[in-house]
Amino acid sequence: MIVTLLTDFGTVDYFVGAMRGALLHVNPAAQVVDITHEIPPHDIEAGAFTLLAAFETFPSGTIHVAVVDPGVGSLRRPIIASGGGHVFV
Repeated sequence: MIVTLLTDFGTVDYFVGAMRGALLHVNPAAQVVDITHEIPPHDIEAGAFTLLAAFETFPSGTIHVAVVDPGVGSLRRPIIASGGGHVFV
């Protein structure tokens, strides 16, 4: 299983590593691919543009996890959608 990550976390702290660790804890065989973690903070449009530009380069069945959210860490639940053989979280 391939899982892509796209976030506005940046790379100067532990958040990306913790996210990758959580994924590998659930599925140690997962192939985790970082699209980028340098989306400008809370810039949902930039995140959407980047994901749109990148997702078709991955095979059908890929799970794309995008976290670009001013309310990250809140009680808000994730949105899951699928299309063209891809799953988007």
